[in-house]
Amino acid sequence: MTSPKPLLGTDLVDCARANAKQGIEIAAYQCGYGDDIHSFTQALRESCETMNLKVRELNELITNQDKIIELGTGEIVAPETSSQL
Repeated sequence: MTSPKPLLGTDLVDCARANAKQGIEIAAYQCGYGDDIHSFTQALRESCETMNLKVRELNELITNQDKIIELGTGEIVAPETSSQL
């Protein structure tokens, strides 16, 4: 869902992270900045600095956990049935 107004702070970082895989144009739009990429990157940079995150590019917000989930690697550890624990 697109934000009706430009997001700031942790809301901006969370939204940008959630949309980072789609690219900067989509992330800016979803975070309420429309096609104003410059304002989006400036606000994102300031928000990251406030949160003490060292991020130079949008794709650096994608965590290893996100990559693992996307690749479908790893094992699912669960009982075969509800009676087996």
